[in-house]
Amino acid sequence: MDKRMRTFMPFTYKMMISYLLLVLVTDAMIGYFSYTMLIQSRTEMTETNIKTAMEQTENNLSYQLDEIQRMSDTLFGSLSFQRALQKKGDPFQTYLTMLDEIVPQIQAPLHLYGNHIRLLVYTTNGYLNEVDGDSMYEEIKDSDYYILPYSEITNKSWFNEIKDSDRDNIWLQVDTDQSLNNISHFRKLVSYNDYKTIIGYVRITTRLDDLLGDFKAFPTEEGLILRLVDTSANSVLYQRGDNEHAEAASSAEEDQSTFLVLQNKIPNTSFVIETLVPRSYLSKDAGKLGGVIFSVCLISFLVMSLIGFLVARLSGRKMRRIISFLRSFQQGSFQKRLRFSGNDEFVHIAGAFNDMAGNIQDLIKKVYVEGIQKKQAELEALQAQINPHFLYNTLSTIGSLANLSETEKVTGMVEGLAKFYRLTLNDGQVFIPLAKELEQVEAYLDIQRIKYAGKFDVHIDMERELEDCKVIKLILQPFVENIFKHAWFGSHIAIRISGRAIGNKVELKVIDTGIGMKPDNLKSVMAQPGHAGGYGIRNVDDRIKLRYGDEYGIEMGSVFGGGTTVRILLPMDREGNMQEEEQRRQLA
Repeated sequence: MDKRMRTFMPFTYKMMISYLLLVLVTDAMIGYFSYTMLIQSRTEMTETNIKTAMEQTENNLSYQLDEIQRMSDTLFGSLSFQRALQKKGDPFQTYLTMLDEIVPQIQAPLHLYGNHIRLLVYTTNGYLNEVDGDSMYEEIKDSDYYILPYSEITNKSWFNEIKDSDRDNIWLQVDTDQSLNNISHFRKLVSYNDYKTIIGYVRITTRLDDLLGDFKAFPTEEGLILRLVDTSANSVLYQRGDNEHAEAASSAEEDQSTFLVLQNKIPNTSFVIETLVPRSYLSKDAGKLGGVIFSVCLISFLVMSLIGFLVARLSGRKMRRIISFLRSFQQGSFQKRLRFSGNDEFVHIAGAFNDMAGNIQDLIKKVYVEGIQKKQAELEALQAQINPHFLYNTLSTIGSLANLSETEKVTGMVEGLAKFYRLTLNDGQVFIPLAKELEQVEAYLDIQRIKYAGKFDVHIDMERELEDCKVIKLILQPFVENIFKHAWFGSHIAIRISGRAIGNKVELKVIDTGIGMKPDNLKSVMAQPGHAGGYGIRNVDDRIKLRYGDEYGIEMGSVFGGGTTVRILLPMDREGNMQEEEQRRQLA
């Protein structure tokens, strides 16, 4: 029972735990799918933004490349510009031609183009004066132009490669372009006379930063890498991003799980704008989104837990009432009734409970009253069996004494018999004080003293506080009578009657020094209602057990040739046992 109580858990709490587990699993699934969808949406949005920025960069780059292409086309197609480049003769006239024809056509596009550029013309005409602009080894800070002799590039390896391959009108990085993040458009100028004679070369250099435009849409500090790749030469012309990420980006094409690679091809060129986006950047808000989703799911779980607790508490309160009433049933109280408002299962349980309680109460009343009546009939039958027994024996003795003309003894026995039966009747009361029971024993002994004058001694040792204790009448006298009938041995016998309190119980003993009994005879006396020539000890034991319960009654011990001891155990009852009468009144 104790183990069950330790592991007991109310049914409503079990239901609440199951409910909370379901809510927890549901919140976890909703949170997981929400998190996954938000991350996916965030990734797609970031990818879309970067693609949009790349398209803008592509448009800007294409437009500016076209503008530079138009500059070179203008110079290539200008007849006056070609004639001026081929002007020879008087140095002064050549100088004037440069001022009037060459310089204005070179300067015009510098003012019209939006960004700073360097426009270089390499001429094969040795009569033209050289014009040096700013240093080619420094960044382009302002638009400038140059008129240089053809010999400036004849020893350059890059020029020889172009010349040998017959490539023309191309974009490339030469000299300091790569170190300064520049790119140059290079084409040759041919004479309109035969379309074969090379009269010079045009090189227009611009900054790649200007071509690619604003980099705010490409947060390179977050690990993004922007590249301009020349697919024809399989080379990177420009790269924007820190060294750490740049090194990681070298293998991005092989490790797609680390970077998202986005590419836009520049029309009419071999250039490709390439953006390497780290996967970590795409999910950089994952922690924040996860925290928000976790907080929402946690709040949802707490709210649902509160609702579940309130529902469980409300249901548990009704369940506890039902359990309380069932426990009152266990304790024998059937008067209580359950009342629930509403129209649910608890109302039906309460109705069935109340009907069951009424039926059980009626059944118990019927069975209990019948049991009390049966007990009373048994007690009365036992009492009727006890009372005549002594009368028969005494009257027989009186008759014998009358025949012997023992008038005084007859008178004494009659008086003693009258006193004995007056105490026995006790105005119809079943319970008498222990002092009265002892007085009844004394009345019996007075009768026996007339018959057995001087042949027995009686010693009574009774605690004084037990004198008012109420007991069933005729519980000592039958055992004293049995001593005279069955224990007499020799010419003298001693009898001791004692009583003491043991806790809330009373122990009475009747001890004699008679012949005693063998073990088999002792068992026979305790087993049968009576035996030949004597009063049935079992009857007294039955009366005590019927009245007080099985824990009380008679115990006997005997040694053959050494006497017998009778132990009578009763409850301590100073007011009288009125329990049955009280219960009978309650049930009625």
